[in-house]
Amino acid sequence: MGVRKSEETEEQRQNMYLKRLKCGGGDDVDEMDRDMELELASRQPHRLFHAPAAMPTAIVVSDAMESDFPVIYVNTIFEFSTGFRADEVLGRNCRFLQYRDPRAKRRHPLVDPVVVSEIRRCLEEGIEFQGELLNFKKDGTPIVNSLRLKPIHSDDGFVTHVIGIQIFSEAKVDLSSISYPVYKETYQQNEPFQIGGDYMNGILPPHGQFEEMCYLLNLSDEVIAQNILPRLMPRDVASIGSVCRRIRQLTKNEHVRKMVCQNAWGRDVTGGLELMTEKLGWGRLARELTTLEAICWKRFTVRGAVEPSRCNFSACAAGNRLVLFGGEGANMQPMDDTFVLNLDCVNPEWRKVVVKASPPGRWGHTLSCLNGSWLVVFGGCGRQGLLNDVFVLDLDAKYPTWKQVFGRGPPLPRSWHSSCTLEGSKLVVSGGCTDAGVLLSDTFLLDLKMEKPIWKEIISLWTPPARLGHSLSVYGRTEILMFGGLAKTGHLQLRSGDAYTIDLEEEKPQWRQLECGGLTSGGCQNAVVPPPRLDHVAVTMPCGRVIIFGGSISGLHSPSQLFLLDPAEEKPTWRAVNVPGQPPKFAWGHGTCVVMGTRVLVLGGHTGEEWILSELHELCLASRQDSDLLSLGEW
Repeated sequence: MGVRKSEETEEQRQNMYLKRLKCGGGDDVDEMDRDMELELASRQPHRLFHAPAAMPTAIVVSDAMESDFPVIYVNTIFEFSTGFRADEVLGRNCRFLQYRDPRAKRRHPLVDPVVVSEIRRCLEEGIEFQGELLNFKKDGTPIVNSLRLKPIHSDDGFVTHVIGIQIFSEAKVDLSSISYPVYKETYQQNEPFQIGGDYMNGILPPHGQFEEMCYLLNLSDEVIAQNILPRLMPRDVASIGSVCRRIRQLTKNEHVRKMVCQNAWGRDVTGGLELMTEKLGWGRLARELTTLEAICWKRFTVRGAVEPSRCNFSACAAGNRLVLFGGEGANMQPMDDTFVLNLDCVNPEWRKVVVKASPPGRWGHTLSCLNGSWLVVFGGCGRQGLLNDVFVLDLDAKYPTWKQVFGRGPPLPRSWHSSCTLEGSKLVVSGGCTDAGVLLSDTFLLDLKMEKPIWKEIISLWTPPARLGHSLSVYGRTEILMFGGLAKTGHLQLRSGDAYTIDLEEEKPQWRQLECGGLTSGGCQNAVVPPPRLDHVAVTMPCGRVIIFGGSISGLHSPSQLFLLDPAEEKPTWRAVNVPGQPPKFAWGHGTCVVMGTRVLVLGGHTGEEWILSELHELCLASRQDSDLLSLGEW
């Protein structure tokens, strides 16, 4: 996505440190140790989302240009925290910390294989990792490693080194318990294995029909479960399991199923689905999200009230909570209050959040969630006209306070734009309308983790026509789908039904228009694609597909008809989905939130005169935990 010149200089200095590490020795090591810690500490990102107390930090540097990422440097805090001397560590991969006994041939069963799989994926893709993992000191004492892996790039963009920043703390675990599966070390070839239900004793069928499958099954259970299956999509694992009993037996393990889902959907998504899997199970959840067999509409009423009544508010989900900010009150009065609806409660009730300070009142703005509990507001129309300011709020703080973030080089003031968040800290803003009624086509990004955030315009050789009232949906990790809106077409402004994508991880991100076909739920070609619309609802499912419904639509088309699109497909195709239940009667001007990945809450039912916030409609993408679960845990 490009970096600032100052950031490039800092990364070059950091690479010079790493190049010196291989040449250092003797008394220079201690001095280098201190220099490295001071240098890294001076460049720690601004702790916008969390500010832990200062703790001793262990630093490990691995060579990414060598196979298996051998350690080339550790600091004295690492030696003190783990009990391993530097000469015992250099040249080895850091996974030895997952073994309680130096003579062990595999990691301890209490080490979470899902986290290990995520670390492996991040190293392979050259991206940052942050999480916790159980480690062991040299004497076998268990410790928790709060780990952050940061890839370091050379001038030509290759990852040359990986810096591991580690904070070790006491681990309160029962070492006599087995939390994760222990696989047999090897698979005995003389043991009969089963393909399609037939027992075979190492004898290939005629013409070598299953020759490649036989080689696969000669691998150990651990290699298949930890290294092969997590690289497949859930539906592919289900397909293999339907014809191979051994694979099916391995995938009955919930930890393996979670690794498969995490690899396909991402760590943040699977983390948000944890509660759904306590009774439902990863296998059942993956199946329902893939087939949409359990999708339905439900309507329910909540207590409390959002007063004064309003429209044109913005809402988002923070965990299992709905958050609403601002809106347009009577006589176009901009509102500045914040309300929360906790869906964990038996009887959810709207409550006003008492804050020390609020942003200026506004409507036509966007509200997004960052890092699970942080909220970010951008733009909108206030008492003095249009705005381009940014405010953040930690909903979990003891005394919640809206704080303004002053980003350098902000976009033009605007309203009716669209926004989304990436990677827990990046805000993306697109399009909208100026005070003079001019539609905008620009796209900006703001990284709120930076100590001094800078707005960066995403320059593309071609951009979609200027528009307002469109949607931005994140799929994958850094890819964005834009759909619909009121777009500029020559001298006219017309509703749009076009879809566009961009990948912000590319060195030079470019907007591309999707050429989408259409299918009905029965699979018939030449079906009607979503009619042009604005102010609609766009929801990204955990598996990356996007649901579109509602909005301001011309003609006699039903606004409650759902359409499904997988933008990652080679030839993306719209699919019409028929959903049982009672959908919202009016499906435009709503606030919509995705709660815990499987619940789409639509609030703000319109009666023709006002918006009613005590009545909510829920689009259930998967069975609820209190539902009657049949064939529990099956893919």
